[in-house]
Amino acid sequence: MNDQVMIVDDDASMCEVLVERLMRRGYDADHCTSGNEALQAIKEASFQVVVTDLNMPGMSGIEFCERLVDHRPNLPVIVITAFGSLETAVAAIRAGAYDFLTKPLDIDALTIAIDRAVERRQLGEEVERLRRQVGERDSGRAEMIGDSAKMRELFSMIDRVASTPSSVLITGESGTGKELVARALHRRSKRKDEPFVAVNCAALPDSLLESELFGHKKGAFTDARDDKDGLFVQANGGTLLLDEVGDLPLSLQPKLLRVLEERQIRPVGGEETVEVDVRILAATHRDLEEQVENGSLREDLYFRLNVIELALPPLRERGRDILALAQHFIEDFADLSEHVIEGLSAEAARALMQYDWPGNVRELRNYIERAVVLALQDQITPEDLPARVRGAGRQGIQQGSAVDMLALQAQLGKGGMPTMSELEAQYIAFVLRQTEGNKSRAAELLGFDRTTLYRKIDRYEIDAAAIVEGEQ
Repeated sequence: MNDQVMIVDDDASMCEVLVERLMRRGYDADHCTSGNEALQAIKEASFQVVVTDLNMPGMSGIEFCERLVDHRPNLPVIVITAFGSLETAVAAIRAGAYDFLTKPLDIDALTIAIDRAVERRQLGEEVERLRRQVGERDSGRAEMIGDSAKMRELFSMIDRVASTPSSVLITGESGTGKELVARALHRRSKRKDEPFVAVNCAALPDSLLESELFGHKKGAFTDARDDKDGLFVQANGGTLLLDEVGDLPLSLQPKLLRVLEERQIRPVGGEETVEVDVRILAATHRDLEEQVENGSLREDLYFRLNVIELALPPLRERGRDILALAQHFIEDFADLSEHVIEGLSAEAARALMQYDWPGNVRELRNYIERAVVLALQDQITPEDLPARVRGAGRQGIQQGSAVDMLALQAQLGKGGMPTMSELEAQYIAFVLRQTEGNKSRAAELLGFDRTTLYRKIDRYEIDAAAIVEGEQ
């Protein structure tokens, strides 16, 4: 459905002109010539944005904003006036207006403001939905949060392999939640009532790691004053996670391979083997195939560990999962700090969605904890987030170079610098090419809703089919 826009202005001819121009650009638009008439119409129909004049007889635009915000706080209002000044702009914003434009009104500026207002409303509604969803979430599922296509695929794989005894290799960038996946596999397995034991292979020196895994006998080395069971024995009947398995020293790899093949261990300094029944899960952020090629990982061990691979997507590829995770962390940290925080503002949500998240979920968790501590309102705002997150949207523009602009200029075949419309058309075409014409995915990457994307495709006369076939 096209975005529905209400125009409110006592000048009927101005209303008709704006409605006609917006309709040509793909919006569903209607108009009223007084605030009272508009309030009644808004009660009876669903509008995404309201555009109102400030100077009207009877109910002024400021009073109209105040009354509308009281009854429909999530409905964004854009105010327009011929008497633009800082004072009127401040008054309009204080009355609840989302944006402020002056006459003579530029239709391109208005459509940009409308699109941003629609996006803000959608983000606000999404944040509220996620707040309710997180509040209602069954705590038994709280360890894994996400509804993106890649996470749904991951959940499906977890359900399919959890009950098997096969070894699983969990891969993904640092901070993506590999141990959470391992725990989810254990909790959904037949071994759920038995121990889950995790060891970080990168955190211990070689000699200590061997003793930690396999145990040792009294007198095996200087500090071995008593016999000690290793983690394989401690995890017997359950699950052992070898975290950062890519850092496992070469000297230990043959011994681990023997355990995987024979299900027996020999403690350091011992002569007898011990039977163990342990399911092995391994996790790494490294490229293990590359390690096999350079000789730092045995190929036979790699194949024994990688019976089934579960690859975790980085946070930047998980779309709206970022907001769901943020809301989950807000709930957790607000409870711990006894700080009343209801959720994210739409502007903070936009900043989180634009940031690249090199540290993935771990980084998001840390930033939300910081924001909850610093927040002065009952919502997280952009001011509560680190500067690198607030500036994420601007960095992409600032990192461009003169060479890039000259190349684009040549590509467009223009004598001067390209206009913003030309840049936007080229970028939309580029994203459509990258998504092979998938408009839903393209809209998500561009930060548009699908209606806005279709409208822009029509406006710029972009042939999506030809783009996919390489003809445009």
